[in-house]
Amino acid sequence: MTEFDPEKFEDKYANYFTELQRAYKNAFSHMNDRHDSELIHGIDQMVLNESEPMYEDGAFRVELPPNPRERLQGVVVDDETFEETLAEYVERIETELYRTLDADRPA
Repeated sequence: MTEFDPEKFEDKYANYFTELQRAYKNAFSHMNDRHDSELIHGIDQMVLNESEPMYEDGAFRVELPPNPRERLQGVVVDDETFEETLAEYVERIETELYRTLDADRPA
């Protein structure tokens, strides 16, 4: 694994594609083991497929597409459960980005 370089992350798909895939896959596996698989698959395929991992001001964050709740089709879930699960999933992706890219979390 190459050492994480924030400047290289600007062209993340050229420089860190494999690591990004691994981080998202690890987050998916973690979430799928702990939550309803239909909900996790739906979030993965209909919301996170349009998400964008970002590195700004020394921290990773996941930018979601507009109206994530409206994107989830065919999965019966109340709004509160959806929001809580999505927030946990995004947090897990961010954790996996730090771990996979061997980057330090801000204090």
